Amino acid sequence: MGNVIVHALRGIDLIVEEGDFVAIMGASGSGKSTLMNLLGCLDQPTSGEYYLDGESVNAMSKDDYAHIRNEKIGFVFQGFNLLPRTSTVENVELPLVYDHTERIRDSQAAAIDALIRVGLGDRLDHEPSQLSGGQQQRVAIARALVNKPAMILADEPTGNLDSRTSVDVMSLFQQLNEQGITIILVTHEPDIALYTKRIVEMKDGLIIRDAQIQKRKNAKKDLQALDNTAASSVVEIIEQVDTHPKSKR
Repeated sequence: MGNVIVHALRGIDLIVEEGDFVAIMGASGSGKSTLMNLLGCLDQPTSGEYYLDGESVNAMSKDDYAHIRNEKIGFVFQGFNLLPRTSTVENVELPLVYDHTERIRDSQAAAIDALIRVGLGDRLDHEPSQLSGGQQQRVAIARALVNKPAMILADEPTGNLDSRTSVDVMSLFQQLNEQGITIILVTHEPDIALYTKRIVEMKDGLIIRDAQIQKRKNAKKDLQALDNTAASSVVEIIEQVDTHPKSKR
């Protein structure tokens, strides 16, 4: 920043094993965004080494970085970043447009498979405006999965969602993680972080805590409990209406 050097990260060490599920937390300015940009090959570190899937990426060209991002990383954003007036299948296909490796020959079939995987097999032709917030985020997750990445990076994926939908999305993330997908998630919500396996807390460019979660929350069970509570509330309201005497004119 002009003549001022800002040390966004200060010599941190972080190892994420295949199949891990990590929540990165910290206040604004703690270094979360810089760390995610480095992990996602959007920025290059000024010093140190970064190995992705066993391969050093530090000295790569911009084209190589773009190739690595497209082949090995899936991104999920807080704002969904879906194209309007475009079907869910076409939105999910988008990363494959830039894949010149021909790893995936039939992009439409791959997109449909990804949508089925996130529970949207019956919404293939819907546009974003025809979907709920939770469904839009599921489309975004399908888009992150379509290129069969080594890792998914999710930046505040529940930030724009209500409580129930947030738990629903975390249930999907837990399901995908159980299938072996590595997930790194940034969140400022402690209750959301408890659905992951491990919390990395940052402050002033440093990692001040890196701990496994001892009492991990089960999103599927929490979702069932929320639905049962909501159903009970509806029944109670209906009973109150049925037993209330009708007014006379």
